[in-house]
Amino acid sequence: MKASLIAAALLLAAPAFAAEDAPRLYAEHCAACHGADRLGAIGPALLPENLGRLRKAEAETVIANGRAATQMPGHADKLNPGQIKALADYVFTPLPAVPRWGMEEIKASRVLSVNPDLLPAKPQWNTDPLNLFTVVETGDHHVTILDGDSFKPLARFQSRFALHGGAKYSPDGRFVYLASRDGWITKYDLYTLQIVAEIRAGVNTRNVAVSHDGRFLMVGNMLPHTLVALDARDLAPLQVIPVVGDAGATSRVSAVYTAPPRSSFVVALKDIQEVWEIPYADDAGPVMNGFVHSYEKGHEEGISPGGRFQALRIRIPDHLDDFFFDRTYERVMGASRDGTKGLVVDLDIKRKVAEIDLPGMPHLGSGIIFKKDGRDYMATPHLKEAVISVIDMETWKTVKRIPTLGPGFFMRSHENTSYAWIDVSMGKEKDAIQVIDLNTLEIVRTLRPAPGRTTAHAEFDRSGKHVLISVMEAEGELIVFDAESFEVVTRMPMKRPVGKYNVFNKITFSSGTSH
Repeated sequence: MKASLIAAALLLAAPAFAAEDAPRLYAEHCAACHGADRLGAIGPALLPENLGRLRKAEAETVIANGRAATQMPGHADKLNPGQIKALADYVFTPLPAVPRWGMEEIKASRVLSVNPDLLPAKPQWNTDPLNLFTVVETGDHHVTILDGDSFKPLARFQSRFALHGGAKYSPDGRFVYLASRDGWITKYDLYTLQIVAEIRAGVNTRNVAVSHDGRFLMVGNMLPHTLVALDARDLAPLQVIPVVGDAGATSRVSAVYTAPPRSSFVVALKDIQEVWEIPYADDAGPVMNGFVHSYEKGHEEGISPGGRFQALRIRIPDHLDDFFFDRTYERVMGASRDGTKGLVVDLDIKRKVAEIDLPGMPHLGSGIIFKKDGRDYMATPHLKEAVISVIDMETWKTVKRIPTLGPGFFMRSHENTSYAWIDVSMGKEKDAIQVIDLNTLEIVRTLRPAPGRTTAHAEFDRSGKHVLISVMEAEGELIVFDAESFEVVTRMPMKRPVGKYNVFNKITFSSGTSH
């Protein structure tokens, strides 16, 4: 009886003791690598926003046992289970205020590894430079540069922690730009296979866009609430743009994209009911009216910040969490926060022009455009519904909902194929890849290339003759299919390859891939 009472007392006391000690434990065991302010140092930032892909129970395991293929050591020999749990709770606790990461901090972080003026003019290897793939492997935080002709790797290098999947390229396809969740932007030269420069543009970054003329990058941040313009040549910071709306309200950035025909960046915001357009052409002229009402009469003086890049703010009747453009980039589709509909905003007349029936939280950023009977249609998967929605881009009506085996995240096609490939990785049948005939709008094939394993993210090669599929496991692989026969061509071991991006398809803004 006495022993059981002592054990019960210890159980009750341990959590309180550990929770009280969490800041001290963090300072003692974590701050040297992750920063005293949790904003990151040689290790990643430890904030809820930066740990979105990690569950708290998994964080406890990492604290106890370390993380393979990184410098993260295990602490199970130094900390008891209560202390480990308290540390996990602590790093999942939001900071009391939005952290500062302004021009001074951004400039101080920049590392220029190679003088861009000294780079050779031609590739230092023999293969098609426009048929390369950048493969993001988050299993051990590496990037593989893959030859799309031979399906052999040209290089593999260590990346920053938790890269965002979407690689972006310079217009000529020579340079690839990568953004990490921790705000690091990396410029990598595909001709010489080396990092040119890196800079930390934020604490928690959503994504990066490249101007169609190759001169500028625009980085969208979740923390702090800013956009950051960089010189694409050497990543020198040009301007920090606070994302501020009415009455001083600030917003996280959902996404930033390039609209090539408009010579502008277009920005979706999470917390303000606005779309921003930021011109970058030399003759764009000043933004005279920064704030444009789209569903109320009248105009008022804008508050877009000073500097070269000024935001034209378009008010809309809902928050938009994702974007998809028509071919002209005059109209942008956005998914509403409630996950039941989409909006269409005309960037020329600067107002909402249509509402789309899209229940089930559409993933518009992974949608495709295809032609059928002389008309443009858009198709998108849904994150919470087992269906593909097909939308007429003239009437903005949903013309068909194609049932699938489960909710999906990615959809891909190509100008040289009549098929679209989708995953159903958000549902129970995570190992299935389904193929849709874009002429009949019917599923014609279900593939299970790695039974029982999470399989997702199709990407075509330059010609459209091959499709690459990811097995998104720690010990995963890339599987190459013949795009017409659906037969496996080859398999390559990879460490959780979350995304792969073909140079040609990206720089030509293929209607079958994300932009």
